[in-house]
Amino acid sequence: MNPSTGELIPLEEVFLFLEKRRTQLNSVVVSGGEPTLQPDLSVFFHRVSSMGYQIKLDTNGSRPEVLAELFLECLVDFIAMDIKAPLELYDRLTGVHAPKEQLKESIALIAQSGIDHEFRTTVVEPLLSERDLQAIQAMVPYGSRHRLQEFRPETALDPVLRVSVEVKNNVLQVA
Repeated sequence: MNPSTGELIPLEEVFLFLEKRRTQLNSVVVSGGEPTLQPDLSVFFHRVSSMGYQIKLDTNGSRPEVLAELFLECLVDFIAMDIKAPLELYDRLTGVHAPKEQLKESIALIAQSGIDHEFRTTVVEPLLSERDLQAIQAMVPYGSRHRLQEFRPETALDPVLRVSVEVKNNVLQVA
């Protein structure tokens, strides 16, 4: 999707772009929405891989069966999975019914895959306490990286969390 217009970019145009930049780029990041919802993801990954690109996948972990297929076909060079909250808080924090068993399965699958990976959590202070962050850390398998990401309130979808940040006369003002 074109970020400036919101229009879908034809797939062949994507491949033409990648073909033209083979000498300048070495990897492609596939992120969301949730990429594992795409029914032809492995076909896309095969084509990108055949062009010599490495592939990084960003996922929410809701579709472990898709991850297993991609891993089996050796189509992912790096994977990052968001762990948004302790499992008991997922539904409240995401606003949807979270597939908790699938999330646990994806965490284990990724950790055991042998693929370079990281788990990450965006720290939304009004929603996650220090205790919650410790519970999330406990979900991350030994030997796996866990990175905390800074929350950017000015871009939050939920207006309650959105903060307007403006600089006037070299003074940062938060509204």
